[in-house]
Amino acid sequence: MSVNETISELDARIEKTKSLLIRIGNEYDDFIRDDFPRMGRKNTSAIVLAELMVDYYTCLETCFLRISQFFENHLSDSRWHADLLEKMTLRIDGSRDAVISDTTAAGLVELMKFRHFRRYYFELEYDWDKLAYLQKVYDRVRRAVPGELSVFQTFLHVLIR
Repeated sequence: MSVNETISELDARIEKTKSLLIRIGNEYDDFIRDDFPRMGRKNTSAIVLAELMVDYYTCLETCFLRISQFFENHLSDSRWHADLLEKMTLRIDGSRDAVISDTTAAGLVELMKFRHFRRYYFELEYDWDKLAYLQKVYDRVRRAVPGELSVFQTFLHVLIR
């Protein structure tokens, strides 16, 4: 496969990720608008909110991993998740532009920490203040990510020329 073909494949993966992120975001919006008012602050509604935010983060992290692999960015074995987010903020001379801003990365760090917490937290009592905070973070990230990914895709298109 030529370099242009592999860049085009990466671009297609990013486009697919953007589409999946929109679907997850739409599910979140539908839940907030339609189901949450009926359900209220119950454990079940907390589980749905948490799962959608975690799915959004995981989908985006997978895209970042593909980008990192394409540009051969080495990731630390012990803390590769945090390392990956940090590397996505870097413009690497002669290699690639930054994928996301520092502000977006800071929000994603919060979602990453929450995902880690969720993975090992088996109680069903959620802290609604923490969930409200994470929803604000999620909303900020959701507004920023599509544009930032599009800017990175523009960089990829320049590489193809």
